[in-house]
Amino acid sequence: MSNKQLLSSTDIDRIIEMAWEDRTSFDAIERQFGLKEKEVIELMRKEMKSASFKMWRKRTNGRTTKHEALRSEEADRFKCSRQRTISLNKISKRK
Repeated sequence: MSNKQLLSSTDIDRIIEMAWEDRTSFDAIERQFGLKEKEVIELMRKEMKSASFKMWRKRTNGRTTKHEALRSEEADRFKCSRQRTISLNKISKRK
């Protein structure tokens, strides 16, 4: 994983958070951090406990919302009401 060397611990935490979100696609992670799906899976395997990784893979395997090409038009954009705004790959602080 060539981009991994450039990732801070904050970036790694954000990638894991995005990968856990059902509606955040692997394509969105690639656009923001430059990691392909295989690299995200490799990162998740390395950073997570084995049982947590297996649970995540089972849940995301074949999920259409994780792949933009397979999504329906209804799942075009999603933002949780609890999600903070993101600016330049950083989570902005609440005021």
